[in-house]
Formats: sequence, C-alpha cells, structure tokens
Amino acid sequence: MSIRHWPAAERPRERLLKWGAACLSDAELLAIFLRTGVSGKSAVDLARHLLSQFGSLRSLLEADQKTFSRHLGLGPAKFAQLQAVQEMGRRHLAERARKKTALESPQAVRDYLKSMLRDEPHEVFGCLFLDSKHQILAFEALFRGSIDHTSVHPREVVKRALAHNAAALILCHNHPSGNSDPSHADRKLTKRLQDALGLIDVRVLDHFIIGDGDPLSMAEYGWM
Repeated sequence: MSIRHWPAAERPRERLLKWGAACLSDAELLAIFLRTGVSGKSAVDLARHLLSQFGSLRSLLEADQKTFSRHLGLGPAKFAQLQAVQEMGRRHLAERARKKTALESPQAVRDYLKSMLRDEPHEVFGCLFLDSKHQILAFEALFRGSIDHTSVHPREVVKRALAHNAAALILCHNHPSGNSDPSHADRKLTKRLQDALGLIDVRVLDHFIIGDGDPLSMAEYGWM
C-alpha cells in the first residue's frame, strides 16, 4: 500500500512535522529522503530494504557513488542529493561553531570536527586555526594516511599557522577503527607539535581524536 493511503498519524512526513525528526526511525528518515518507492514497495519498505542491504544508515551515507547507485531505487541523482544534504549539514555545523569562541562552544567544535573527519576511510590529521580571541579562522586537513610522529611534519603545521596568523589552534585526527583512545604515538606527536608551535607563540589548546562516539579531548584527560 502506498504511504499516501496510510493514516496521517503513521506517515513519516506528517509525524516529522508534528513531533520532529528525532522521533523517526532510520527507515522513516530515509523514506522521506527517497520520497517514492518502487513497484511493490512503499518508500518505507524500500528504505528498510536498503538499510538491510547496506547494514546501517551510516554505511549508506558513507557509500561511494558506484556502490550507492547499484542498489534498488538509487542512482546518480539521489547520490548527488545526498551529498548536497550532507554538505549543508557540515556547513551548518561550521557556522554554528564560528558564532562563539572555541572555548565558549566546545560541543559545537566537537560536532564540527566530527562531521569533517568521522567518515574518512583513512586517518586524516587536521588543525582548527584560531585568532587571539579563540574565534575560528579556518579548518584544514593537512595530512592523510597513517598518522604518527614521522608522517605529520611540525614545520608544515607551523607554516599554516603563520599563514593564518593564528594565535592558537586545536589539533584533531580520526581513528577509522572507531576507537578514540589515544596511542603512544598520538601523545608523542602532540608534545612535538606543542614544542614546535610554542617557538612562534601559538598555543595548542587541545587535540581531539574522532572515533565513533563523542570526540575525545586529550586536554580534558590531562594528556597535554
């Protein structure tokens, strides 16, 4: 049966408008994005089928175009729409993080960095550059690959800090495994960068590690 024939109280879009998006299941949210089903399947049925095929909503969102488009009801147009939606979300979080200083809105900073790095398939090291009032100047992903004290070059971080005329910065990198616990190499790298940036009077306020949960703050744990 088509969703339009369902009772209004059971239709995903009507439920979202009345109760908010948070009350919907993954399948219902995906059904609203899909808008229509296929022959023999409503949009919700198709959404449930796709989630079963991908294994999770996150896996669907992270799929590349080739993988995404080979599934029933999906294609290049839907892929483009999904990428646009995700990019709008990232830009919203970036704007939200910039409204206050990094120290006044730590959760906004966490959310923004998580949106930038969590879904990367490989380790990515980045910096959030801040001015003297700790307002955000820019975010840059500087190194990709296996992150350790040999692959992240302090001189490049120093160079970018000077280019942005930064007074402080926040280091961050992701753990694709999902485990956000810092390694010995993470702690060694943090100290090395603190020492290098200290020579040009740029403070390192924190080093966030992005995993599956909330980003881990090395400063909060007393590791820097």
